[in-house]
Amino acid sequence: MGFDLDGLLDTRNGDGFDLHRRLLNPQIPRVLRTIGFDTDYTRAQGCYLYDGAGRRYLDFLAGFGVFGIGRNHPTVRQALHAVLDRDLADMCQMDTPLLAGLLAEQLLERVPGFERIYFGNSGTEAVEAALKFARCATGRPRIVYCDHAFHGLTTGSLSVNGGTEFRRGFAPLLPDTMVPFGDLDALEREVRAGGVAAFIVEPIQGKGVQVAPPGYLREARRILHEHGALLICDEVQSGMGRTGRFLAFEHDDVAPDIVTIAKTLSGGFVPVSATFSQDWIHQKVYWSMDRALVHATTYSGNNLAMVAGLATLSVIDDEGLVANAEAVGAELRGGLAALADQYELLFDVRGRGLMIGIEFGPPRSARLRGGWDVLHTARTGLFSQAVVGALYHRHGILTQVASDHAEVVKLLPPLMIGSDEVAYFLDAFAAVMADAHRARGLVFDFGRTVVSQAFNRR
Repeated sequence: MGFDLDGLLDTRNGDGFDLHRRLLNPQIPRVLRTIGFDTDYTRAQGCYLYDGAGRRYLDFLAGFGVFGIGRNHPTVRQALHAVLDRDLADMCQMDTPLLAGLLAEQLLERVPGFERIYFGNSGTEAVEAALKFARCATGRPRIVYCDHAFHGLTTGSLSVNGGTEFRRGFAPLLPDTMVPFGDLDALEREVRAGGVAAFIVEPIQGKGVQVAPPGYLREARRILHEHGALLICDEVQSGMGRTGRFLAFEHDDVAPDIVTIAKTLSGGFVPVSATFSQDWIHQKVYWSMDRALVHATTYSGNNLAMVAGLATLSVIDDEGLVANAEAVGAELRGGLAALADQYELLFDVRGRGLMIGIEFGPPRSARLRGGWDVLHTARTGLFSQAVVGALYHRHGILTQVASDHAEVVKLLPPLMIGSDEVAYFLDAFAAVMADAHRARGLVFDFGRTVVSQAFNRR
């Protein structure tokens, strides 16, 4: 009798794919098996994952950025055990929990210019809060967003999502307006047209790893403020030290009106997000006692999430992870840029800190063009998936394709990686590139295999 976690995991080990196929989203196991990523991970530590056979995988995906401080960090684990052992009252709803106030205090100390925090459970919740706050504060209905933007998948955040593949099938959405990323003229035209509450933008777009041009955010803020609109910076993925600054907008010497963070703030344990704003914006939303709960969520400020956030900030400070992301990121980007001179398929290396995009382009030489064209005829982006597959199967490195229908691989490792992990990745990537530059290399063979499997499993 009773709950036996060890027994449950031991007796059902290996059942995850079948359970998901039968009971959850059936396309996830199908996709993973098609690309050969159907691995049962049994444990994780730092920047490494391990399967049942004991094979080690270098994690350059970090749960889409959740594991900024690495997996299963002992400081966060200890903090969570400690708060559970105290038997604290939690989520009373009719109270003002201390831990939420302490985490808000520490976050605001790190981000000058803001006075208020709203805590949610996920990145998309942080964005939903930002959109609602902007509309309420300005009294205007419209949000401007960028092509290729990703801000979440709930209805409000989906309305400012630049990926048509995510929007399809969910209309009608909110009446928001898309402009090209980096195009200030297009932004100004929309703002001048009227009705704009805010412009929401990622300082570095997660889809494709596109970095905002120099001065873009600062000039966007000027345009917006001239017309009474707000600047929202979505730092759900780029924040918390990833780019070598605590928040990525700091690179551009700009002061946004609202900022969202999540992912790394969780410490990799308890989902949590934060929406920063100025006091006047909060006062517009919560202007009277009868509006105290006009925007809220049941789990906001829960003890486990708040402690995870506090412990994560402690780790970031104690281990110097912001500076490490800047230094190690420069080392990694420099090594990749050096390889661009050797391999014609390697088109661009971009990013900041440890948020890096590797873009591939069509080869100049006729001997490689045939293989490239075969993959692109089947599906744009298949070459980058072939690179991801080769890194994974041949070298035990987990990465991801940066966006659908694009030849970009994204690197998003934990902020605590060092020179040893960089050297291993660079050697592995060079080997994959060398193989890809053979007319009939294994990378192209992998791509053709994926196409064959995908069509055979329809």
